[in-house]
Formats: sequence, C-alpha cells, structure tokens
Amino acid sequence: MKKKAKKIINDFRYHGSSIIAFSGGVDSSLVAYLAKEALGDRALAITADSETLPEKELKESEEVAREIGIRHKVIEFSEFNEPNFSSNDLKRCYYCKKELFTNLKKLASEKGYNMVADGTNASEIQGHRPGFDAVKELDIYSPLARYNMEKYEIRELAKHFGLPVADKPSMACLASRISHKEEITEEKLMMIEEAEEILFDLGFNQVRVRKHGNIARIELPKKERELNTSTMNKIYKELKEIGFDYVTLDLKGYRSGSMEEKHK
Repeated sequence: MKKKAKKIINDFRYHGSSIIAFSGGVDSSLVAYLAKEALGDRALAITADSETLPEKELKESEEVAREIGIRHKVIEFSEFNEPNFSSNDLKRCYYCKKELFTNLKKLASEKGYNMVADGTNASEIQGHRPGFDAVKELDIYSPLARYNMEKYEIRELAKHFGLPVADKPSMACLASRISHKEEITEEKLMMIEEAEEILFDLGFNQVRVRKHGNIARIELPKKERELNTSTMNKIYKELKEIGFDYVTLDLKGYRSGSMEEKHK
C-alpha cells in the first residue's frame, strides 16, 4: 500500500500541478493528501456545491480540507445544467460526471493547472459504472483505480497518514436514492436529504433513504435493523411530515448500489 502511495505522489510530482475533485470522503481525501504531499500549494481541492450534495457533507469537506492542509475552493455547480440528468436513466452518473469534470477541466485550463484528479477507486470501475466512462473520456487522473486500490487499502492508508475520515461511511450523491426513470427534481433531493438527516440525528451512522415514487425505503446496516416501537413511530411520523406517503424498512439492510440490482 505504501508503495502505491509513493507511485501516486510521484505521478503528481511529474505533472507539476493538479486540481482534485474533493467530496471530503475517504477516497478523495486520500488523493488530496497525496497531492498536497507531492505538490504543496500547486494542489487545489475543489468541492462542487450542488443540489445532490448534502449540506452536512459540504461543511465536512471544508473541515477535512483544513485538517489536510490543502488549498480548498467551493464552486457553485448544478447537475441540472445537463438536460439529460433529470430524466434519470441508467446513464445518469455519466451525464453528471461529464458535466462536473468538463467544468473542472475548463477551470484547470483557465487557472494553469496541468490536470484534474479524482478519488475513483478500483471497486468503482467494476460492473455498471457509467460515471467512470465519463472519467475516462475526459482523461481524468484516477490514481486509486490506476493502482488497483480497494476500499480496505484506502482506509488503511488514510489511518496510516492520520486522516480524520479514515472510518467515515461511504456517501453517494443524493440522486442515487431516486429510482431510475423517476424524474429528479430539487424538491425530491431535499426530501431525501431531510429524511436521512432525521435518521442521522437518531444515531444511525450508515443510512440510505431510497425514493420509489412516494415510498421511502430505508436501508440501515444489518446490526441496526432491530428498531423499537418508539423509534419506528418517530421515523414514520417525521418522514410522513416531509411528504412521503409510505415509510418502509428494507429487510436486506444497507448495501451500496441497491438501485442497480434489478438491472443486473
């Protein structure tokens, strides 16, 4: 793992300067840290403040960037500028990533940065991953994928370097919670963000609220699925107040990419 980290640092040094697409999650934080080690002030982490990024994640990205010590900039960005995004077909992630990285490459060119990097890891290039098609198409440097780094390796390296997000749960964009073919709107994204915040406030650490029409399908880690009556009543009441007609608990528990299961 340390050899892979050295190779990434050497890659960054070779290119001389870089913008890093930075969400504040463990993957992009490790890439940002290695870029900072290699490039110092010639590395710039950029977080896109968009409708699909929860406010909680935006604030955390600012805190993590400060702890890493990398220069950080928040830019205004909207996936809705890409007309195909809201239709929410199976290429939604492609449209989103293409719009984002087109903007970041333009910014890099304007500000004199030699490349754009991201935190895509090796597990994220397997199976149906249209977002990575856009990454490859736009020639984005994805060091974790390039050096075949899996999530457990990334977390171990993050711990080794003392990064505060080493154990942070994965957090995909809010649009991934809406069932395919259902139109994505700002109102729906706000409903999902508010619903998940309710569950976080109750102490759950890894949460997904999937939206199927006006049904909320809640995914919790398997060890946290046994809810008492009081908790269930509170979740039901508050999600109903947000606007969901039905509130359900997924008996299979939390897993990444569950919206893709029926398409496999």
